[in-house]
Amino acid sequence: MTISTKLPTGLYQAHQVRELDRIAIQDLGIPGARLMERAGAVTFQAMSEKWLDARRIRVLCGGGNNGGDGFVIARYAKCAGLEVKVFLLGEPSRLVGDALGAFNAMLNAGVTPETFTTDTLDVDLHDADVVVDALFGTGLDREVSGHWAEAIAAINQAPGGTVAVDIPSGLHADNGRILGCAVQADLTVTFIGLKQGLFTGQGRDQCGDIRFDDLSVPREVYERFPTNAQRIDYDTEYPVLKPRARTAHKGDFGHVLVVGGELGFAGATRMAGEAAARAGAGLVSIATRKAHATTIGIGRPELMCHGIETVEELEPLLSRATVVAIGPGLGQSTWGRQMFDAVLATDIPMVIDADGLNLLAALSEHKTGNHPTKRSNRVLTPHPGEAARLLDCTTEAIQNDRFGSIQSLVERFGGTCILKGSGTLILNEQDALCVATDGNPGMATGGMGDALTGVIAGLMAQGIKTYHAARFAVCLHGRAADITAQRYGERGMLAGDLMRRIRRLVNGIT
Repeated sequence: MTISTKLPTGLYQAHQVRELDRIAIQDLGIPGARLMERAGAVTFQAMSEKWLDARRIRVLCGGGNNGGDGFVIARYAKCAGLEVKVFLLGEPSRLVGDALGAFNAMLNAGVTPETFTTDTLDVDLHDADVVVDALFGTGLDREVSGHWAEAIAAINQAPGGTVAVDIPSGLHADNGRILGCAVQADLTVTFIGLKQGLFTGQGRDQCGDIRFDDLSVPREVYERFPTNAQRIDYDTEYPVLKPRARTAHKGDFGHVLVVGGELGFAGATRMAGEAAARAGAGLVSIATRKAHATTIGIGRPELMCHGIETVEELEPLLSRATVVAIGPGLGQSTWGRQMFDAVLATDIPMVIDADGLNLLAALSEHKTGNHPTKRSNRVLTPHPGEAARLLDCTTEAIQNDRFGSIQSLVERFGGTCILKGSGTLILNEQDALCVATDGNPGMATGGMGDALTGVIAGLMAQGIKTYHAARFAVCLHGRAADITAQRYGERGMLAGDLMRRIRRLVNGIT
């Protein structure tokens, strides 16, 4: 038996995975006990491979099928000659079905569950090499409290490794939100279908390494039921770039116009412009305050910098642009609003970021329905705070339902939306919802969003369709940061550190 470290791309909601499970059992006649046996076996194998010297195993089980998986794991550990203790939260008399069968098989193997109390649990987990979390499955949708919360706290305080069965207990499978408290796993072994909540929001912090097994469910089961979202990364998205013709010239790869750089914010505009050029745009122009035009040009002479103070001065640049990126360092003064209104009045494909999003949110019309300029050829790139302003809600509401939030953004504003953050989401009105898995906490520094805006605009300028440019840009940007972190670490990473790696990655040099 082998468990692959390569994850599938399809992501599901919890009810969809339960339907896949139902089809396999009821329609195809696969015994549920067989699926449970396989789940326990692959989890035990994965934890044995991660912690080679582990001898003391502690398993915490709930009363449902997730607990049944835990009983199987305990049996395998006992048969392997390991020291095993099982703690059942709930009465054995309430076990039914496959979980009851797994419980009896565990008893027959010589493992008897112990009584759960907080004091004894703390002592028993303190000397554990590995703790197995088999408390809750994917159906949890309420805040964790009482002795369940005490058990999760004890697991998180244990000094050994922690493996979560299917999903860390306390984590919402659909939106990645912590329901009061959740297990902090070092390894999560998940089954049948990848749960979308594992890959965005707080889910990315709770899961540790993720391993997947389809439990030998036939492909025909998956063909009957569509995925809810797609997991993407640099490797899946790179094919969007095609080889360049030997006869190509700069005019073939578009002209990006970056509009921004209010007084004191020249750096944001510079980073967006350089990122667009490094992503492969043929030409990049900058429209900024006159005070900044010369200094930006000195630092990066390939950028054509124009000191612009009025809409009339901006119009000739707009007439030559293939794509406009507006927002980096734009500000919300009279100058910034005038520049924003002028860009928004055109039909040029555009990327809107930073203060461009804040100015968009300030338009009163969108609060009563669709925005009057809703259209398909633009990309919005909000972080959760900007998304909250666009939807007139709180940042907490955005983070508690990132999938629902991005759907609301697209419904209201049209085009393609990128909801940034851990597990960035990408969506438009016609295509699949995507979750990008490249990127790391080192990107939590000023300027990263400006660089992403430039990359998106640079790819769009080369003729890549808006949605696909957004997908690839997010993954390219995140992979550049991952490579930087691998070499130098996460702390102290700057947006400027990514530029050369962006260039290498758009050429397939990994």
